[in-house]
Amino acid sequence: MATYLELRSLFNNDDLRNKIEVACVIAAEAVRTESPAAENHANRLIWAKRAFENPTSIRDQMLMALLAANKDLSVAAITSATDAQVQAKVDTAIDVFATG
Repeated sequence: MATYLELRSLFNNDDLRNKIEVACVIAAEAVRTESPAAENHANRLIWAKRAFENPTSIRDQMLMALLAANKDLSVAAITSATDAQVQAKVDTAIDVFATG
């Protein structure tokens, strides 16, 4: 389990930040093309637009959410997460931020 100080140090881990930023952009594209009938679609589109306009800001918010959700993992487990694992976590966290 990562300590709070270790989790905080990951705020500045460039590799992790870059992975999450790309995952946010990919998620935004998926939202852009999802069915208008998808739950919370209108707010998700607003989030997607913000992700395309300022991926760094979106990434920083998502990074904090993902670190909090994975606090029970070791730093090594967090930083070695695969692209698919990061993408899955980002995809499931979008609605936390898609509030309009």
